Amino acid sequence: MSSVHLVDHPLVQHKMTLLRRREASTKSFRQLVNEIATLVAYEVLRDMPLHDVEIETPLEPMTGRMIDGKKLVFVSILRAGTGILDGMLDVVPSARVGHIGLYRDPKTLVAVEYYFKMPGDLHERDVVIVDPMLATGNSAVAAVDRLKECGPKSIKFVCLLTCPEGIAAMGEAHPDVPIYTAAVDRQLDEHGYILPGLGDAGDRIFGTK
Repeated sequence: MSSVHLVDHPLVQHKMTLLRRREASTKSFRQLVNEIATLVAYEVLRDMPLHDVEIETPLEPMTGRMIDGKKLVFVSILRAGTGILDGMLDVVPSARVGHIGLYRDPKTLVAVEYYFKMPGDLHERDVVIVDPMLATGNSAVAAVDRLKECGPKSIKFVCLLTCPEGIAAMGEAHPDVPIYTAAVDRQLDEHGYILPGLGDAGDRIFGTK
């Protein structure tokens, strides 16, 4: 099974509760997704490699440590992944960005690709895939399938919430890809939506139906 990292920091859980509320406006939903993504980023990037750099403080020279943001790629699963992407870029603004366009066929729930654009030299980079929901797992599995063709150094998957079915699907297809999430909900309904969930994240981020 894929390893699941539950980000249960009190601030994340507080904001997730606000996010789930039916009465949350488009503006507040979008802002909360951004804030949660920023907080989750600290946990996701905890093991990023550092390198030494020589700097001068106002008092003397010293050796500091920095990450190389150019080695990191955030990959957004369109369209809802954009909300998480913005929050992640607030933390690492120098990261490269890739996009995968996938939509879920409403009858079969199978992921269909319509767009794929990545930075070059992906084999030298660590990839963090972002998508608000890991529900059936079909889109996530398809995204990881596609990215593995490019041979990145590593892949992580980040979502706001998931469920046992999504975790199982990812675990079966890609047991080497860790999942970072703010919540593991009860189950899927007959339409492939997470319960209790928060509705359609894309519609709520962009104010569409």
